[in-house]
Amino acid sequence: MDRRRAEQPHPIRTIYFGGGTPSLLPINELARIVDGLHRCFDLSQIEEVTIECNPEDLTNEYLSDLANLHFFNRISIGIQSLDDRMLHLLGRRHTAAQAINSVQTAHEKGFTNICVDFIYGLPILSGATAALSIPHPLIETITHISAYALTIEPGTALEIQVKKGLISLPDEDETVRQYLSLKAHLEKNGFRQYEISNYARSGYKAKHNSRYWNRTPYLGLGAAAHSFDGQNRRWNPSDIKRYIDDPLTGYGTERISIVDSCNELIMTSLRTTDGLPLDHLSPRFLDRILSSAKKFVDCGWLSTDGGRLIPTAEGLLHADGMAASLFVD
Repeated sequence: MDRRRAEQPHPIRTIYFGGGTPSLLPINELARIVDGLHRCFDLSQIEEVTIECNPEDLTNEYLSDLANLHFFNRISIGIQSLDDRMLHLLGRRHTAAQAINSVQTAHEKGFTNICVDFIYGLPILSGATAALSIPHPLIETITHISAYALTIEPGTALEIQVKKGLISLPDEDETVRQYLSLKAHLEKNGFRQYEISNYARSGYKAKHNSRYWNRTPYLGLGAAAHSFDGQNRRWNPSDIKRYIDDPLTGYGTERISIVDSCNELIMTSLRTTDGLPLDHLSPRFLDRILSSAKKFVDCGWLSTDGGRLIPTAEGLLHADGMAASLFVD
């Protein structure tokens, strides 16, 4: 932190402890990091501080100590599923009961901004229901939900079982049906979709993640962490020992061209319900993008409103394909 504090001269508004398993850290280690942040950066305008946690780590004692740091105001819990068989297949160490208890205990300890992660498009198991819902009263204590389609990582036990035909995955139509079912369930319970994978109650959108999507500069600390200053992207070495020995060498950098900046904005914006702000685009590309977008407006996948190209509910299902069609070169 001391060595990179000059890269962040302005007050910090959001902090995210993640990209690994921060809840494995003992509270005293988290406290050291928190002290370092206070010492090195201006936190006078902080709005949101999130920590990612695994359900099995969130014991009553750990959550009490976490709350007593008086630093984290948002907690993100990786539940993934409330079916124990699915959790076993995914290689998760927690049970559905532990997941439910972690949310309830976090709320009891004073955490009022609780995010949970779920996965849909999971393997089809005998006797399992494809319906995706979050039971009461659990859903009432949650303020934000991230829901992602399952991706099979190479070399995992799940990939091996799929390749051997021991497990069947849902086809694309079933995956879309599950997505729409979960979306309807969340909207019925007071959540609003604001990005293709993210839903929030009023006032609880993820401020930190939203800054990634609109390309706000950020500073990444830690092994494999990425930073962005508005023009250049930097990533730290992924080897932990190498990073600890000298965090200021061995990093990679990439200068983002005007073309890449435009395409990144298109890609991230069309995944949100706010859509693509046309006044953020270089004038040299605007006519070309609007021309390419016309067919999506005509078919009802995009709407134009307030100087933005906004994906409709149907359009969000095709966000990546639309973005690729609008890319410039």
